[in-house]
Amino acid sequence: MSFRFCPKCATPLAQRTFDEDGGPAMRNACPAETCGFVHYDNPTPAVGVLIEHQGDIVLARGAGWPEGFFALVTGYLEKNEDPLKGIAREVKEETNLDVVQTQIIGNYIFERKNEVMLCYFAKCEGEIRLSPELVEIKRYQPHELRPWPRATGFAVADWMRSRGLDVKFIDRPPINAEPKK
Repeated sequence: MSFRFCPKCATPLAQRTFDEDGGPAMRNACPAETCGFVHYDNPTPAVGVLIEHQGDIVLARGAGWPEGFFALVTGYLEKNEDPLKGIAREVKEETNLDVVQTQIIGNYIFERKNEVMLCYFAKCEGEIRLSPELVEIKRYQPHELRPWPRATGFAVADWMRSRGLDVKFIDRPPINAEPKK
């Protein structure tokens, strides 16, 4: 979340250089001497889940995404929520599936949305019923997956490599690009 005004005193924020452990860093900060607010613009933690269901890998297409754009089920963590509980909640909310086994894949930066994605592989059971957030799913055999070169796509590639599978990245349009006609 970016601020243009100080949330403490409503003064317009200004760019200032701060000397930090990693060297100089530019931050939006309140110029009012009595305030001291600094906006660090820290990333938001989110979870991504590579779902296995009935022996297939399930990727989902979000509402509003271009045709043919499938990815992991993702969502934001709730306040004080353990990531494992967060993935179980997101999978249940979006697909109606129950997570029965999980394994961490890794953590990935999603620069476009200033997020840190905590990505997991999850074996799931139940009957798929999509929430309004998703419009369709696609099933793959693990060797058929073609990861995309950013954030959760890197998680898919790492998961495939951990299973000795050949990784071939595909090009993808930006998520808010218009579908080709």
